[in-house]
Amino acid sequence: MSIGEYLLRRLWLGLLVILGVLMITFIVSQIVPGDPARLYTGPRASSEEVAKVRQELGLNEPVPLQFIHYIGRVAKGELGYSVRTKRPILEDIKIKLPATMELVVVAMLVSFLLGVPAGVIGAARRGRWFDHISRLAGIGGVSIPHFWLALLLQLLFFLYLGWLPLGGRISQEIMLNAPIERITGFYLIDAAVTGNWAAWRDVLRHLVLPVVVLAPYPTAVALRMTRASMIDILSETYVTAARAAGLNEREILFRLALKNGILPTLTIIGLEFAFLITGAVFVEIVFTWPGIGSYMADAILNSDIFVVFGVTTIVTFIYITVNLMVDLIQAALDPRVRLGGGQGRF
Repeated sequence: MSIGEYLLRRLWLGLLVILGVLMITFIVSQIVPGDPARLYTGPRASSEEVAKVRQELGLNEPVPLQFIHYIGRVAKGELGYSVRTKRPILEDIKIKLPATMELVVVAMLVSFLLGVPAGVIGAARRGRWFDHISRLAGIGGVSIPHFWLALLLQLLFFLYLGWLPLGGRISQEIMLNAPIERITGFYLIDAAVTGNWAAWRDVLRHLVLPVVVLAPYPTAVALRMTRASMIDILSETYVTAARAAGLNEREILFRLALKNGILPTLTIIGLEFAFLITGAVFVEIVFTWPGIGSYMADAILNSDIFVVFGVTTIVTFIYITVNLMVDLIQAALDPRVRLGGGQGRF
């Protein structure tokens, strides 16, 4: 199977997943108690105003027709309006999503840079002190609750030491004196592109604690997966032959063996990336981070069901896109992935 055929297969499977999620969210919207038109207009709206909104939203149409129209609106990027903000949900997501993506990307980058080398070294020094310490750290990483660690770090680094800010994405002082020109929505990138280094340093300080809270779990997973696969790879004949040929141990580990040992880790990292987008809800609440997680939490508290469905749709699309990219990387590194028919993870 060629790369093109493999890509078409993955896109088709991804489309089926998106349709399945849309169907589930639509069914839930029909089951959840309450009138969407009443939620949108508010409790003080008259019956005539509610009826008018119900007509505009197409809620008087037969359910199958509503579902078809729902898919059509989503395909055009129309996710409806927020009950709380009274604005298009897609516009709100465009503002909130970059904050979450920046947080998750930095956390995943940290986890990859720490977890993969630690897993490689742990496999190479199996049974020694570094291996024992890294395994204990991996167990701790998957066991520590995010909200507990977040509160503990706030007490230590903000209240007692005063080294880092309590929360938020940027200081009010910087917003007034050196505001960031919005280009991509990623403050680190936007500040660096415009040469606003005072804002860049401030954003980095605000990122430290949330990233430290989010990174342990994917770091531990990357460490354990890399270590497990590298133990098998290091027992292969070609690794033994490379050592007999006198190749440098570092070159054997990080250039020869890691190319094959990284494949299972890439799969898990793709899954963890999508997981962190939704798993960042508690972290964003604790650190008052203005991302999509806190946006969705506010929507749940305010019974803004349209926002919940919109965010679910966008997160599903991100999940599929990330996993498609991971699958393509795997297919490029290991042709057996696509030649085997591409058993997907969607």
